[in-house]
Amino acid sequence: MDLRKYLRSFGYAFEGIVTASKEQNFKSHIVSAVIVVLAGYFTGLSRTEWYIVLLLIALMFALEMINTAIERVVDLASPSQHPLAKQAKDIAAGAVLVFALFSAIIGLLIFLPKWF
Repeated sequence: MDLRKYLRSFGYAFEGIVTASKEQNFKSHIVSAVIVVLAGYFTGLSRTEWYIVLLLIALMFALEMINTAIERVVDLASPSQHPLAKQAKDIAAGAVLVFALFSAIIGLLIFLPKWF
């Protein structure tokens, strides 16, 4: 294994995270994650509840990054508007929305019993 090449791959990955973090939707996920973590801290979540919340946050970030990557590749492959390109981007965005909605439902199932 080429150690320099391996370590360089981490640099590329961090560059990808920085690039994604500049996207508007990713920024909104960061704000949401901070709010949820603060709410979890003040609510006194159990260890298992923290595992679930942190897993959902991590998966949301990862899915948003995959969506952004798909959008970039589609834009590169189809610079002009094309119905299939639009469908690919819409489906990827829809996947993020589905996960966000179910994450919110899980969050409510965790937090609401503790608040009321």
